[in-house]
Order: sequence, then C-alpha cells, then structure tokens
Amino acid sequence: MTDVSAQWREQADSTLEWIREHGVVLQSARGPVPNVAQYIAGEPIPGSWWGHPAGKEIYAILNILDDSPDIVSTRLINHKVTLLHRRVWPSIARASDLLGVSSLSVIHSEHTASGAHRSFEVEYPHWVPEATLRDAALLSLDEAFALLPECLGN
Repeated sequence: MTDVSAQWREQADSTLEWIREHGVVLQSARGPVPNVAQYIAGEPIPGSWWGHPAGKEIYAILNILDDSPDIVSTRLINHKVTLLHRRVWPSIARASDLLGVSSLSVIHSEHTASGAHRSFEVEYPHWVPEATLRDAALLSLDEAFALLPECLGN
C-alpha cells in the first residue's frame, strides 16, 4: 500500500520548486500569473478546486506549503491569495512602495487549541527578514522589477 502522505509530501516538494521558479503565483484564483491549484491538478480547473478530483490533494499540499519558511501568502495580485517565494522577497521589498504595502501583508493561518481555524495578517514590513531588507537595498527598481512578473511592472 502506498503512503498517501509521502506522495503528497513529494508533490509538495515539486510544487515548492515550481513556485520558486515562478517566484509569484496565485493560490487558486485565475489571473495574470499561474496558479498552484491548477499546477497540482495538472489541468485547468473549471469552477472551484474543492470539487475537483484532486481537491483533497490540493488542500493537503496547500497546507504543507503554508508551513514552508520559503513561502508567504499575500493579496498582492487582484486582492487574491498570492504566494511569494523567498527568492523574490528582496525584489518585492525594493518595489514595495510602488506595489502598495497594503497588499503585502502576510496571511497566516493557524489551528487553535479548540481545533478552530483562525487567520490573521502580519503587516508589511514586519514579516520581512532583515537580510532580505539589506538585499533589497542593493537592488535598483529596474533590477527588482526584472525579477517580478510583468503584471507587477512599474
């Protein structure tokens, strides 16, 4: 019998690498950058991913990604959940004034002791590591935007 959680962990690793390559992706919304749910499903998803045959896998992998120190969730693109890989954080920090700091708050989810689900936000720049801010200061705006999707262009 195959260990399903091991399969999901392997898929999560693959998905994390895919996010690293893209740098900025949507969690499940349609928009100007790829979305994670469709990547995991391996096909376009009409309607909600919850009803897709890969829905349980998508849910499990999104939860694994949520725990990754290399990913933050914001509402950067079209006010939809947007995942940012650590690789682009210096570019995001450098361009933050033009991107709009209000869209750069990080969304955290946690399960309370009672088992309830709770979401809260950490405002930008409080979530940004000091090393990332130092790296951002070394970038020109043109260099920063060159590492971000065109839809975020200045």
